[in-house]
Amino acid sequence: MNSSILIIEDEDELREIIKFNLEKENFNVYDSGNANDALIMLDELSPDLILLDLMLPGLKGEQFLNILKKNEKYKNILVIVISAKDKEDDIVKCLESGADDYLVKPFSIRVLITKVKKLLEKSFDIKEDIKEYKDIKIDESNYKIYVDGKPLELTHKEYSLLCFLVKHPKKVFTRNQLLSNVWGYSSDVYTRTVDSHISSLRKKLKDKGSYIKSIQKIGYKFE
Repeated sequence: MNSSILIIEDEDELREIIKFNLEKENFNVYDSGNANDALIMLDELSPDLILLDLMLPGLKGEQFLNILKKNEKYKNILVIVISAKDKEDDIVKCLESGADDYLVKPFSIRVLITKVKKLLEKSFDIKEDIKEYKDIKIDESNYKIYVDGKPLELTHKEYSLLCFLVKHPKKVFTRNQLLSNVWGYSSDVYTRTVDSHISSLRKKLKDKGSYIKSIQKIGYKFE
């Protein structure tokens, strides 16, 4: 079954170019010129990934992203932001709000398609069904994590980060290594988003949050 992608972009020409090229790669592609209509489309489409512009008429991209990630039904949908906003604060804010990647306009269509494919591959690459470490169990076939037998509610990125750490117990990772393996890119600019996600994970894990150890001036390990 081909993955489905929803493009939310108000520039008609750009939207059509992206759609044409993604369809050439055999994706099922849907599109909307605004985020208000896209919200209505979500129930019917259940896309695997959304390409989201920020400067939209009506509901802005940042608002749409926040609504998406706070909704239990949609929070695990992958999101790549495509925007002319190129300031570090704008990029970091979107990543910390749950976006999986960020691409600054103008961009290469080949780069966009490669990012889309890599994100979807990571999302659907289901290995062994169950992984366990101490009191934490990962059910990869259902994208669920259980702590002491109870389900843990996580965002897509929190889930991916915890899975990666649990699968490599006692191994120390720098922030850049975590960015590369979990987010798919490396840059000192975005390392604080790693700290933000680690902090959020620790809070949700409660007393089990102590399993995530900070290694001064280096990064983190799970032990």
